[in-house]
Amino acid sequence: MLTYHLDAQSGVPLYEQLYRAVRADIMSGALAGGTRLPSKRQLAANLRISQITVETAYGQLAAEGYIVSAPRRGYFVQEQIAPPPSVHTETVHRTVGKYPRNERYDYDFKTNIVDNGCFPFSTWAHLSRRVLSEYSARLLEATDPRGVLQLRQEIAHYLHDFRGIAVSPENIVVGAGLEYLIGLLIQLLGHGHVYAVENPGYRKLAQIVTQNSAALRPIPLDKSGLRADVLAESDASVVYLTPSHHFPLGTVMPVARRLELLRWAAGKPGRYIIEDDYDSEFRYASRPIPALRELDREGRVIYVNTFSKSLAPGLRIGYLVLPDALMARYRERFSLYAATVSSFDQFTLAAFMHSGGFERHISRSRKVYQARRDALMAAIDREFTELPHEISRSEAGLHLLLHMRNGMLERELVERAKTAGVRVYALSAYYMPPVRPPRATLVLGYAGMTGEQIDEAAARLRRAWTKEM
Repeated sequence: MLTYHLDAQSGVPLYEQLYRAVRADIMSGALAGGTRLPSKRQLAANLRISQITVETAYGQLAAEGYIVSAPRRGYFVQEQIAPPPSVHTETVHRTVGKYPRNERYDYDFKTNIVDNGCFPFSTWAHLSRRVLSEYSARLLEATDPRGVLQLRQEIAHYLHDFRGIAVSPENIVVGAGLEYLIGLLIQLLGHGHVYAVENPGYRKLAQIVTQNSAALRPIPLDKSGLRADVLAESDASVVYLTPSHHFPLGTVMPVARRLELLRWAAGKPGRYIIEDDYDSEFRYASRPIPALRELDREGRVIYVNTFSKSLAPGLRIGYLVLPDALMARYRERFSLYAATVSSFDQFTLAAFMHSGGFERHISRSRKVYQARRDALMAAIDREFTELPHEISRSEAGLHLLLHMRNGMLERELVERAKTAGVRVYALSAYYMPPVRPPRATLVLGYAGMTGEQIDEAAARLRRAWTKEM
């Protein structure tokens, strides 16, 4: 049985540590060609890790040709691989996981991360090879600046089936991430618009707007989301919203407020709502909240989403759904633009969605993240019995809010957590003046942490905040 030391605190995903360890043994000759590897269940039990972790590592090794899968027999080391004469890797498997880490933090509750172990590497590799075979000539040609038709068609099918939005592929624009798409929108809408944003909200958005020389108006929120009355009193003509799951407060905008904002948009020519549906796939107790775009009958909602949360931030693939009037303007002004996402990535993603792989991936990921959310809430309930606190028991998303009532200021909570090797994030960082945040509230992202890491991090926070260090 293979035995490796995997370090859950190294900052390197467990699947990657296992992949590197097995690869090192293959390249050193410790695992000879033809050697049968342990089954996923056996190796997972021996290393005390999940079968998904083993499956992902094996999938990557198979994709790169180090191992082969034999139906009903298991995985075997590829026969043709021989170790290079100058490589000395015989002890790599004993030190796997000991890679440079953040010296200040052993655990990080960041929100801009997903679990790479959930990514379907083996399926993606298989589809990539198929795309290279079937679309080899087209991959080198210039494509429609809106994106390849196959991907736009699959996105349209997905939006219809899972978000209830009827949209033509002709109204979809694929681009390299949210930052690019928002910059493109500002150019498309033209100068003179004033942009309203949620306060608190996604701070990078405010930076994107101001860097594009556009005026910014932060609008406060109430329990129903962005305040329509304050928006109506402002000079804003475009408003950016996260109505299905506000970031970072987690508010779900009720239909009455949505209709009020749609009436605001229809009240004057040139007004638009930008709906960011960034994590709608991850709702745990009920079906996804319908998109605001579904209620739009006047062509005033611009829908935007990316695959950063649902697949991986590194893909840098997002998309806009433009109303007819804006799409006509896009064709007129941007038809000479080049596509910002490679044809290869677009065709691969289209094949992944067409095969049902995206739907299955979301289903698996949702279960993983729900378990981690539950683990975080349980760890806080268990560890903080003597610490007055309140936690948002959110039914969606990849983060929670923790409101501490133990007398410490937010800054002190963050600093004490830092000395314990745990990074937490102050809610105040998401606010813009003059709105003031609730006192001593933290934003905790859990997507990138295992249950064991969550338990240890919560224990460290308890010790830090009760001065037991």
